[in-house]
Amino acid sequence: MFFVTYLRGELRRRMRQAIFIALGLALGIGLVVTVAAASSGFRKAQSDVLSGLYGIGTDVTVTGAAPAPPRPGSGVGGPTQDNMNSPYQGISASKLAGAARLHDVAAAAGGLSLLDQRQTLSQSGSFWVDGVDIGHLSLGPLNGGTITSGHSFTAADADADVALVDSGYARAEGLTVGSTVTIQQIRYAVIGIVSQPQEGGNPTDVYVPLARAQAISLQNGVTMQNEVNTIYLTATSAADISAVSSQVARLLPGTTVTTASSLASDVTGSVKSVERLVNDFGTWLAVLVLIAAFAAACLLTAAAVARRVREFGTLKAIGWESRRVVAQVLGESLAIGIAGAVAGVGLGFAGAAIIAAVAPKLPAAVGGTNTPQVRTGLPPGVQSRMLGGASLTHPMTVPVHPSVSVGMIIVGVLLAMAGGLLAGALGSWRIARLRPVDALARVA
Repeated sequence: MFFVTYLRGELRRRMRQAIFIALGLALGIGLVVTVAAASSGFRKAQSDVLSGLYGIGTDVTVTGAAPAPPRPGSGVGGPTQDNMNSPYQGISASKLAGAARLHDVAAAAGGLSLLDQRQTLSQSGSFWVDGVDIGHLSLGPLNGGTITSGHSFTAADADADVALVDSGYARAEGLTVGSTVTIQQIRYAVIGIVSQPQEGGNPTDVYVPLARAQAISLQNGVTMQNEVNTIYLTATSAADISAVSSQVARLLPGTTVTTASSLASDVTGSVKSVERLVNDFGTWLAVLVLIAAFAAACLLTAAAVARRVREFGTLKAIGWESRRVVAQVLGESLAIGIAGAVAGVGLGFAGAAIIAAVAPKLPAAVGGTNTPQVRTGLPPGVQSRMLGGASLTHPMTVPVHPSVSVGMIIVGVLLAMAGGLLAGALGSWRIARLRPVDALARVA
């Protein structure tokens, strides 16, 4: 009890110095927490870019290899054509079933991404069509979309001439629920309009049941019946994604296996640049300020101890052991460190709130050498397409939301306490060597 009473009295007597030391520690801790919160916000923004490409539930996406050049006489690439071509080589149904049976794979769905190329003497154009596995709508290109009009596919639509149309394509072509779209001279009734998230880039124009897409598809002039060119997988847990990727690569050599983490290095734009700035400059600045705060706390504590030599000498003369005097100094420094921790965490929350309030939405895009892109003679603008419909080079803007986690708070408190204990240890080192006779000799 006397320990606490004496500690409280000394802190009150040296209130100004204690506040100054605590504020120095708070500034260092506050900057550390702010930088960590900002870094967390930018990482979240980067993951938002990738989540738009993958949607909910899809952990691993597998795309077939680039198709071989057209064979002579196949009819592909002629001056007059209306072809439904696949940008990837086909993957057989047996391989899809094998991927679904892999260890740690919770679900698997096939997809067929096709390009309808129309080029005649009077008109030319192209649009994208995705064949969707009706039995696994939670995987694949529709998983992140929202039906804004009409309804989605049902089990009865598995082999029906029906289609879902992207909202942007519907506006451009004047399509509504009940309209029809013609694909390979077959009329498909529009049963729903789909709105895809902004982060998805350029979405697919038309979605049809997988069986119908397989019936009209061509790969080098040959139909792709019972084949897919994209496989969507979900792992049993996030920790299993890497293992699933490795298993799929062995099962399907020559295909491109992509996960959100493998695309992370391809995120470009301001969101990536600012993240690097925060991680590099911000981290070093926080470390330097923290070191300066620790150094100031040590110097001020040492100076305060030097002015209390006669006090500590007297305590030793009346029977206090050195470890008790040292414990008293450490206790005072620890209390100052805790006060600095509380103030520092508060400053960290304030810094994160300021960044969230003033930070503009940052532009970002995904695209680079690691992305599995179409590499064949497709029309301009098609080279950026991948993953069953998303254009990875399409720019987008993402908001930044810095957040302070419980882990950051714990780290901040521990750092402030460590700074206080370090200052107390350096100050008490001199007291431990002090002899009562030397201290009492200074008494006037």
